[in-house]
Amino acid sequence: MRVVRLVSEIDFAGWRTAARALRAEGVEPQAVVWTVERELFSPPPCGEGVGGVSAATSELAPPSPPPSSQGGRGFTVPAAFLELAEQVILHRAPDRFALLYRILWRLEREPRLIDNPADADMARARDMAKAVSRAAHKMKAFVRFRLVEGAATETYAAWFEPAHRVTQAVAPFFVRRFTAMDWTILTPDACVAWDGERLMVSEGADPADAPSEDAQEELWRTYYASIFNPARLNPKQMRQEMPKRYWRNLPEAALIPDLIASAQDRAAAMVAAPPRQPSDRVLKAALRHSRDASFGQGAPTTLEELEAGVQVCRRCDLWRDATQGVPGEGAHPAPLMFVGEQPGDQEDLAGRPFVGPAGQMFDKALAEAGVPRDRAFVTNAVKHFKHEVRGKRRIHKTADRGEVSACRWWLDAERRIVRPRVIVMLGATAALGVIGKPTPIAANRGKALQLPDQAQGVVTYHPSFLLRVPDAEAKARAYAEFVADLRMAGALAGLT
Repeated sequence: MRVVRLVSEIDFAGWRTAARALRAEGVEPQAVVWTVERELFSPPPCGEGVGGVSAATSELAPPSPPPSSQGGRGFTVPAAFLELAEQVILHRAPDRFALLYRILWRLEREPRLIDNPADADMARARDMAKAVSRAAHKMKAFVRFRLVEGAATETYAAWFEPAHRVTQAVAPFFVRRFTAMDWTILTPDACVAWDGERLMVSEGADPADAPSEDAQEELWRTYYASIFNPARLNPKQMRQEMPKRYWRNLPEAALIPDLIASAQDRAAAMVAAPPRQPSDRVLKAALRHSRDASFGQGAPTTLEELEAGVQVCRRCDLWRDATQGVPGEGAHPAPLMFVGEQPGDQEDLAGRPFVGPAGQMFDKALAEAGVPRDRAFVTNAVKHFKHEVRGKRRIHKTADRGEVSACRWWLDAERRIVRPRVIVMLGATAALGVIGKPTPIAANRGKALQLPDQAQGVVTYHPSFLLRVPDAEAKARAYAEFVADLRMAGALAGLT
């Protein structure tokens, strides 16, 4: 029996060196015991990726001739395996080192193992990697800094309990986000601190070391309550995205039960409230822009004018059966713009884009991709809901090319006002509205397209397509591709 002692729970470099030597000697997985020298603290460097250590090569051959000819020759593994291993190492499962070595052992005889979705070892490793990725995202989303009273310089500290050992891996994100601030993040696994020049790592802390509440938290709770939208409340989805295990460290968590309890009454009040009338100045501008739109003249210069103009637009006949026009919303200017097809039933009633089932799917994928929706602009290629009535239901109908072309005037105006660096086209209708010609999704997704206004375009699925895929395996594959496309767009826009 061979015993391997690693210097820390996330010692990827140590595991990789030991695994290379063991594999070269032909030591079978069942003959290896993996353990950690728990009395030592030797944190690896903080890295840019989830694993904290980047794989420079996929070669696992020993540097010199192996001592045994049995299983001793060098062989290569896919770089994807090393990337997977970097993430799995951060999982809390005690058998993760053994699982990875078992996969490594099999890869020589099963070179396509990494691509086998049905293999039990690979399925478990992928699930563990996904859990680590989620834990990293939750840490980015839910760390709350508090001002340290009595410190010589203005310093902030936060206590966080990640689901997996992602502290060192996520630390560079906080360096980029809070470069000008001195801060410390305390976790049970390790503590990271930034003094404006250096990122330091030390051993884990105790909950008693957590900073106490500061005066800014009341302001944060007030802000959170003011932006809480009862019309978009989905408690099940909310608990998936903000699990209760994190609530005790979130100042706003104390408000959530009451906000959920009052959501139905607040939503009813919102529906019953009369629509806010635009000012006379904006209304006059809207009428002028609507008239000019018919002749391709003077576009609006603000989103307020554009919103009012959409409500009185008569460039096509879709306004006749719609409740209202639905303009885009979000940050402006914004580095990233998402363009969907058209409002759905719930969007038509609410007057806002992506608030229905497709919007919930969209929000879930954005969260998984690490793309903040509040820093992007979200709109549709067509601003009115096209549908047909079946019984008591209004069934979506795809806008035709003429309707998309008529509404492109408003979409182009939004692009000029928002000035995005990256435009994500969600589905074929959105691509038609942005590019002006049919653009196949399958042939163009996963890559950046250069648009005439110097923005980069990304074509991907519409979230409603993911809801309609009947086969579970195909749905999971399409969803993973969708998340990858959103992640790529966020990176191109500098948001991730």
